[in-house]
Amino acid sequence: MSDTGLRDSRFALRILLGFSAIVAFLVALLVLAAATTLPAISEWVAVTFDDGIGLQTAAIVSAVISVIVLVVFALAAGEGVIGEIQFMIPGFFLFFVFFWLMIAWVF
Repeated sequence: MSDTGLRDSRFALRILLGFSAIVAFLVALLVLAAATTLPAISEWVAVTFDDGIGLQTAAIVSAVISVIVLVVFALAAGEGVIGEIQFMIPGFFLFFVFFWLMIAWVF
């Protein structure tokens, strides 16, 4: 390897290590921020979602609605229920969380 190639390789390694250190610092800062704000957020969630049918009942209703919606989507797409399982599983969890929180909040 030539002298300039070795120098470029070391320079690229220094850039990579510097960028990795910055990313690690930002992740640590994000974790620290989340740890300090979670008590306030959990209090807000408890106050906001306290009335109504409750999170436990909303989770059951949400699971049923999510399964029905995804079965309808799969059959309408013509792929069957098992067709694209790698897309159905994340879709189920996204629908589940959305319906769960919206049902608990609205009702």
